[in-house]
Amino acid sequence: MADPLGTSLHSKTTETRLPRPTRVKNKTAAPVQITAEQIVREAKERQEDEYRPPTSVITDPEELAEYRLKKRKEFEDVLRRVRWNAAAWVKYAKWEESQMDLRRAASVYERALDVDYRNVTVWLKYAEMEMKHKRINHARNVWDRAVSLLPRIDQLWYKYIHMEEMLGNIPGARQLFDRWMNWEPDHNGWAAYIKMELRYKEVERARKIYERYTQVLPSVKAWVRFAKFEAKEGLRQRARSVYENAIEALGEDGQQEELFIKFAEFEEHCKELERARSIYKYALDHIPKKDAQSIYQRFVQFEKQHGDREGIEDVIVSKRRFHYESEVKKNPLNYDTWFDYVRLEEAHGEHEKVREVYERAIANVPLGEEKRYWQRYIYLWINYALYEELNAEDVERTREVYRECLKLIPHKKFSFSKVWIMAAQFEIRQKRLTAARQILGMAIGMAPKPKIFKVYTEIELQLGNIERCRTLYARFLEWAPHHCNAWVKFAELETSLAESDRARGIFELAITQPLLDTPEVLWKAYIDFEIGEGERERTRELYERLLDRTKHVKVWMSFAQFEEQPMPLDEDEDEEEDEEHQQAKLARLEAEESPEERAARARGVYERANRGLMETTPDLKEERVMLLEAWRTFEKRVGSGEEAVEAITQKMPRRVKRKRAITTDDGSSAGMEEYYDYIFPEEDQDAPNLKILEAAYKWKRMKMEQEAAAENEEPLD
Repeated sequence: MADPLGTSLHSKTTETRLPRPTRVKNKTAAPVQITAEQIVREAKERQEDEYRPPTSVITDPEELAEYRLKKRKEFEDVLRRVRWNAAAWVKYAKWEESQMDLRRAASVYERALDVDYRNVTVWLKYAEMEMKHKRINHARNVWDRAVSLLPRIDQLWYKYIHMEEMLGNIPGARQLFDRWMNWEPDHNGWAAYIKMELRYKEVERARKIYERYTQVLPSVKAWVRFAKFEAKEGLRQRARSVYENAIEALGEDGQQEELFIKFAEFEEHCKELERARSIYKYALDHIPKKDAQSIYQRFVQFEKQHGDREGIEDVIVSKRRFHYESEVKKNPLNYDTWFDYVRLEEAHGEHEKVREVYERAIANVPLGEEKRYWQRYIYLWINYALYEELNAEDVERTREVYRECLKLIPHKKFSFSKVWIMAAQFEIRQKRLTAARQILGMAIGMAPKPKIFKVYTEIELQLGNIERCRTLYARFLEWAPHHCNAWVKFAELETSLAESDRARGIFELAITQPLLDTPEVLWKAYIDFEIGEGERERTRELYERLLDRTKHVKVWMSFAQFEEQPMPLDEDEDEEEDEEHQQAKLARLEAEESPEERAARARGVYERANRGLMETTPDLKEERVMLLEAWRTFEKRVGSGEEAVEAITQKMPRRVKRKRAITTDDGSSAGMEEYYDYIFPEEDQDAPNLKILEAAYKWKRMKMEQEAAAENEEPLD
């Protein structure tokens, strides 16, 4: 192909040849080493000087015009390629400015602004050019257009106002600031306006600007600056008013720890320590704990510096109060936190503060109407009532607390007898017995419980109202005829009044009830009552009636012990008559039944018991063993002789070890377990195979002992 210049070049002449890479054969270290620093230094020394084009000198106007035309053409070519590049426009305008052709420079700036009027750099360079050449009106025109088109660019306002202030046009600068403030700039703009007024001693104007500033930007920073301004002018009362207005204007949502710290520091600087302390406490009470770490540290430092021990303790209490406030806000139904909070206020707070915390706590009623949810909650009411009675000593408020608590509890589903009883006992302490009876009567009518009957009966018994006690026991037994303890207490009341027939009638009525919760307690009390009355025949009859219902071994043993022991002596109030009466009673009892007769009766009971257990419940072997041991002990105690004791010993069983299968709940086998079983003599006769098995075990044991003895014998040499 032909060359465009008309010459034909060979391919070899146009080929770029790279040097052949040198292959290093000897890779051992050279005897003379060179560092990288030496290589760089030598390269710098051998570097050739930079090429600079020669300086051209223009000698006539024609040559100058030609130069200018050439440069303008270059600039225009660049602008056609990169019209959006502001640096190219600025460079073009500066070149025109260097040629002192300001009209053309302004024209270039105007063209640049037509392309992008939002470019701040172009406006700044344009205005600076006009100011540098003292074209003030032109500069004002540029600045005015800039701030009108870009009012949010603070730098334009600063430059414009600075120019007017340098020219001494203070009213013009103030007018510009007013125009700027209408756009509500940030804090720095307001601060610049205020500083300008203060430079010219315009304090009232600065104060008005501050007032406008805090209205436009209601922030902590603005209010603190305003207060510092007043304090710097020496107007402490005005500064204090500014801080107070700030707290009121910002409200709880806008209050920050910085505002309270500055306010407290101001009061501390004014030597108003109590005011500063009050500010710290108010801040700690109203600012969330997570946002009050700094103010708490400042408060601690303040108390260490100016306070006493009580003040430091108040700081610690405030910190704990913050902790509890945050906890109850997270979970208002966490009653343990409320208890801790109330305890804190009771130890350090005032009555009104404690009542406020109690009211807030009891307002968090459990969501579910189940007693387990109310058990912790109800103690808030109880503690509240006790605090009002013991600490605050306010009787009416205590009564009101109990009344509201009883109204709140859903008695149809569940109730708390403790609240009823405490309310009644409170009225008794206030010597209002009628009110206490009304409360307990309401408790019995709305939510009867054994504890309420018990306390009500004890109160009436202490007052000596026997008929009321009988009425209460009757109501109690109508409500709960299965409650054996109530029957026993009722009978004990009649016994204490020497009404034996009444007590006996109550016991008889009790044991005829179809359903009893603890019948053994009732029967024991009845038997003890008859024994206490000295009625051996009646007691013996009771034991027989009880044995008709149950054949328990303890009943037999108790019956036998009763037959063995003499009847107790009656007690009388007069000691002399009591002693004579006891002697007469003792003589009568000894005449009726001698120790031999009692022993014979007891032995007969043991025999009946042994025979009954053997026939009716042969599986209860341990109970029978217990009975036989008690019988043998009895025979030894009464001195019956060795033959009687030996006869009982022959009836004692043998204890053997056996195995049985373990079955789980699902019926599967879980292995074997060992247990001890008792074999009575009559069982040996019924099962002769047991004797054969026992003989086999005995033979095997003897065989093993012989083998062990043979192994232990040493061989003779």
